[in-house]
Amino acid sequence: MDQNLSGKTVVVTGATSGIGLALAEALARGGAHVIGVGRSEERSARTRAHLQELANGAGASSCTADLSSLVQVRSLAKEIRLQLAAQGKSSLDALVNNAGTFTYWLTITPEGFEKQWAVNHLAPFLLTHELLPLLQAAPAARVVTVSSGSHYNTRLRWEDIQLRRRYSGLLAYKQTKLANVLFTAELNRRLAAGSTVRAFAADPGLVKTEIGFKENPGLVRWVWDRRRASGVTPEFSAQGILYLVSEPSIQDSPECYWKDGRPKRPSRYALDAEVARRLWELSAQMCGIED
Repeated sequence: MDQNLSGKTVVVTGATSGIGLALAEALARGGAHVIGVGRSEERSARTRAHLQELANGAGASSCTADLSSLVQVRSLAKEIRLQLAAQGKSSLDALVNNAGTFTYWLTITPEGFEKQWAVNHLAPFLLTHELLPLLQAAPAARVVTVSSGSHYNTRLRWEDIQLRRRYSGLLAYKQTKLANVLFTAELNRRLAAGSTVRAFAADPGLVKTEIGFKENPGLVRWVWDRRRASGVTPEFSAQGILYLVSEPSIQDSPECYWKDGRPKRPSRYALDAEVARRLWELSAQMCGIED
């Protein structure tokens, strides 16, 4: 896909490996200035240098943050605002909420949230909220949140939404991917008519990444290794996300869930406006946002 992204600035979380890195590379080759977000300062710096070589003069920058911490998410948003101001920019063209995690064991963050819920859902929710004024200042902006086909055949367990009483790593993951679609649909509903910002949820498909290897027991890593063998490359998956970031013709599309550059119907539960509203209000409360 050949897209001229000259003059555009795009934030990509989880930009140091997998789909995020492949997407950041494609954006840089297209002439965009990429602000890559990673958890490791060393890997972020290495990625920044790599993207600068690809950037055709557009440059690249990086930020470091642990997205399981809402405090660090807020600090990340502040750093992004400062970087844009230093470049003389008052707007942001796209935010790609790509970073995600999978934990087999129940892991509680220092702020008291289940880790997958914090990284996969609350972090995109809060970062989008913090950067929304910059996105609204752009002529046509996008918020792309990477979801998954795992959202099908599940629902939110309101009585124990973080599954702290009866934890299942896979169910926790499925819930967060469902939350990504619900968040995207509700964000579009809440944006004013004629808004310059459009949100999309991306289904990357089964991808050959290392998400199932990190901090998980040997059996889980073995299963993931066998499962991912039939998956697509991060580069292939990134093309579908690049389309959502850059294709002008879909700015006013009513479709919110996409795979490989084509709209796809999400689950019926993911389209329930009342569920999305309730999730939004709960998420705002968890993030300390006055809705």
